[in-house]
Amino acid sequence: MQVVGQASEAPDLKDHQPAVKTDPQWFIMGGVVSIVGWLALVPLGFLVWQSFRTPDTARKPAVWTLQNYWEAYSSSETLVLFMNSVQFAAGTAVLALVIGTALAWMTERTNTPLKPLFYALSIIPLIIPGILFVVSWIMLASPKIGIINLVLQGLFGTDTVYVDIYSMAGMIWVDGLHYAPIAFLLMTAAFRAMDPSLEESAMMSGASMFKIFWNITLKLAWPAVAASFLILFVRSIESFEVPALLGLPVGIQVFTSSIYDAIHSYPSNIGLAAAYAITLLIITMGGIYMQSRLTGQGGKYSTVTGKGFRPRTIDLGRWKYLTLGIFIVYALFVVVLPFLVLLWSSLQKFYSVPSMEALKNVSLNAYSTVINYPSVGTAVWNSFLLSIGSATTVMFLTAIVCWIVLRTKIPGRWILDNVASVPLVLPGLVMGLAIMVCYLTIGGGVYGTIWIMFIAYVTRFMPYGMRYNTTSMIQLHKELEESAAMSGASWFTSFRRVVLPLLKPGLLAGWIYIVIVSVRELSSSILLYSPGTEVVSIVIWEMWQNGQYVELSAFGVMLIATLFIFVMMAQWIGKRFGVKEA
Repeated sequence: MQVVGQASEAPDLKDHQPAVKTDPQWFIMGGVVSIVGWLALVPLGFLVWQSFRTPDTARKPAVWTLQNYWEAYSSSETLVLFMNSVQFAAGTAVLALVIGTALAWMTERTNTPLKPLFYALSIIPLIIPGILFVVSWIMLASPKIGIINLVLQGLFGTDTVYVDIYSMAGMIWVDGLHYAPIAFLLMTAAFRAMDPSLEESAMMSGASMFKIFWNITLKLAWPAVAASFLILFVRSIESFEVPALLGLPVGIQVFTSSIYDAIHSYPSNIGLAAAYAITLLIITMGGIYMQSRLTGQGGKYSTVTGKGFRPRTIDLGRWKYLTLGIFIVYALFVVVLPFLVLLWSSLQKFYSVPSMEALKNVSLNAYSTVINYPSVGTAVWNSFLLSIGSATTVMFLTAIVCWIVLRTKIPGRWILDNVASVPLVLPGLVMGLAIMVCYLTIGGGVYGTIWIMFIAYVTRFMPYGMRYNTTSMIQLHKELEESAAMSGASWFTSFRRVVLPLLKPGLLAGWIYIVIVSVRELSSSILLYSPGTEVVSIVIWEMWQNGQYVELSAFGVMLIATLFIFVMMAQWIGKRFGVKEA
C-alpha cells in the first residue's frame, strides 16, 4: 500500500509543474516592460524618422530627405536662435540659482526670524501654473499697462518705460523667479546635510561672514550648485510659456517657440519642427549627462555627519533683519504681487489699472462668466481625469519596474531603468511633438481624443514615479517578501499585500506631486488637444489669445485657490500616513 501511495503522488507533482511556467508574474512584468518600452522609445523613434521626411500631400508623396535640417540650420537666423536659447536658459538658471541659494542659506544656516513661514512661501510658486505666473507679470511690468511702470511714471512725472517685460531680460526675470523655488529646495537639502565645523573654525579665526560663505560654504556645496544649475538650465531651455507670451510678440525666438511656430504655420511644417526638436533634445541630453557626472563626483566634497546631526545656525546679529527684509521682498515679487494683480483683474468688468475710479467698478461678473464658460467645465473634468489617472498609472507601472530593477537578477535590468528615465531628457514640447507624429502615423483612433493626452502625461511623468518608488523600495528588505512566499503567497499577492502597502508613503508622495504637475502641464498639451479635450492650462492659453484677461484672471484665482487647498489636504493626509518627500 505504501508503494501505491507513493506512486499516486507523482501525477500531482507533474500537474503543478506547468503552473510555474504560466505564473502570471511573468505576464504582468512582461506587459509592464512592453508598455514602458513603447511609451519611452517608440514616439522618439517616430520623431527622428519624421525629421528626415518631407510632408505627404495629395500632389507629392513623402520622401527621405535632409531638407528639414538644411532649412533649419542653413539660415543665418539659426545662430541667433541658438544664442537666444542658450542666453535665456543660462540667464534663467543663474538668476534662479542665486535667489534659491541665498534663500536656502538664510533658512538653513542663519537665525533669520520667521523662517518656517518663509519656507512655506518659498515653495508656493511650485503650485502656480507657469502661464498664470507669466500673465501676472505682464500685468505688472508691461510697458503700456504694467502697474509698476504706471506707479513709477506717476512718482517721477515722466512717460519713461522703466521696465519692459517684453525683452530678453524680462524673460529671464520671470522664468528665473518661477524656477527659484526648485533651486531653493535643491540647495536646502545640501546646506542641511553640510557639517558646519569648517565654517565655525574659520569664524573663530576671524574670517568675515562673506569670506566664510564664499570660500568654504559654496565650495563644500559645489556639487549641489553645479547640479542645480544644470537642472535649471535644462528646465529653462524647454520652457514654453515665457518664450511664447513674452518673446514671440517682439520677435525673440528660442527653440521651443520655433517648434510651435513651425507646427502652426500654414501649411504645417512638422518635419522642420522635428529637426528643431532633435537639436533641443541633444542639448537637454547633454545637460542631464553632465549633471549625472557631477553628482557621481560629489564624494570629493562630502563631510562626515551622524544620523542625529543638525547644523548649528549662524547668529547674524542685527543683519538678521536684512535677511528678513530679503525674504519679504522675495515673497512680495513671487507670491503676493502676482496673486494680487490677478485678484484685482478678476474683480473688474474689463482690465484696468488700480485706481479710485476703477475701485468703483468692482464686480464678481468675471467669476460668473467663467463658471458658465462653455469649455471650463469640460476642461476641469478632463484635468481631473488626466491628473488622477496619469498619477495612478505612473505610480503603479514604476512600482513594478523598480521591483524588477531592484529585486530580480534578470540580465540587463539596468537597461529597463534607463528606458523608463528616457522621458526625463525630453522637453514637454518635444514630447508632445513626438507623440503627435507617432499616433498620426500609426493611426489607431487615438489622436484627437483625450487618450493621447493621457499617454503624453504618463510618459512625461514616468521618471518622477521612478524617483519616488526607487527611493522607497531601496529601504524595504526582501525578507518580508520571502516570508510571504514561504507562506504560499503568489508573487502578485505578495506584491499587492506586502510591497505596495510598505511603499505607501512614497507612492502617495509621488502621486500627489504628479497630480499637481499634471494640472499645470501646458507644453505637451498645446500640440495634442482638440475641441472637447481641453484642460485647464489650455483654457487659460485660449483666454489669453482671445484677450479675455478678466475672465482669465478669475479662472486663475479659482485654480490657484483650489490647488492650494488640495496641497494643504495632501499634507494633512501625508502626516497621517507618515509621507515624507522621496
